[in-house]
Amino acid sequence: MRAPAFWQAEGNRLAAWLLAPLGWLYGRITLARLAQPGEPVAIPVIAIGNFTAGGAGKTPVTRALSEALAARGERPFILSRGYGGSLRGPHRVEPSRDTAAMVGDEPLMLARQGPVIIARDRRAGARMALEQGASVLVLDDALHNPHLAKDFTLVVVDGGAGFGNGFCLPAGPLRAPVGPMLAQTDAVLMIGADRHDIAVELRGRPIFASAIVAADPRIAEALRKKRVLAFCGIGRPEKFAETLREIGTEIVRLRAFPDHHAFTESEASALLSEAGKLGATPVTTEKDAMRLAGGPAREKLREAAMVLPISVPLPDELMAAIYRVVDSSRRRVSTASGLE
Repeated sequence: MRAPAFWQAEGNRLAAWLLAPLGWLYGRITLARLAQPGEPVAIPVIAIGNFTAGGAGKTPVTRALSEALAARGERPFILSRGYGGSLRGPHRVEPSRDTAAMVGDEPLMLARQGPVIIARDRRAGARMALEQGASVLVLDDALHNPHLAKDFTLVVVDGGAGFGNGFCLPAGPLRAPVGPMLAQTDAVLMIGADRHDIAVELRGRPIFASAIVAADPRIAEALRKKRVLAFCGIGRPEKFAETLREIGTEIVRLRAFPDHHAFTESEASALLSEAGKLGATPVTTEKDAMRLAGGPAREKLREAAMVLPISVPLPDELMAAIYRVVDSSRRRVSTASGLE
């Protein structure tokens, strides 16, 4: 879905107030799920999530964390719900065989870097990961999922979007009131510049760190001063456009689609035609590239488009805290009721 304009802090407050009762109910239901005890796991469990609906930068953070753990000698498995895919799982993602329509665009992208399991029931996914030799689980988008007990919960916040108008879904972007969610959080990582005084609102957390999205330097140099038609189906397309402008790209047209949008053959053909008429190179995100398959026009667009990978360098203080938790968690004695 595409976030409605009234979700923004400066949006139409009347629409938000009319939907506020539904938002209050949604928030209470979410908090009830958040309070449920999860099932213990015999290996460390790190959860990554966000307070709001839509993109905050969880996926590049999940990838960076998994890479850091692997470099430290761990065998991390990413566990995802597989949003946008048809398979319920548990299923280990195979990039050479699976498609975004089967497993979701984000799991497919992450599986190019390391083991990823999709499972609507994360307990079943955890069992599969343990059977396949996982030494630590990284749960993607799992702040509000109660299935598994978590050793460390990291919340990712978009500094450019903040918490929108402060209302819960559907009146605003929040999944629940910030205070109670914050109580279930071990650390907050803000991505990008703080444009909404988030640091002030979240002051007092044990760990509050910030990071800047970094574009792949080789691709960034190739795109510098190039005329492009940018297209994407992500939570905040303006973030993609901002990254392109920061590296010196000339955006002659931006085509924004809903988050996780399944591109059609006609849309792919139209994008190729428009890029040709404008004398521009089509450029998109890694996540969107995962969905350019299943037909000749989509395959042709995928070949013609430049894909801009991004990364999020994780702060040393955050990683030190996560390593301490991983080491401490491993020393605990797993109980008979835990997943083994």
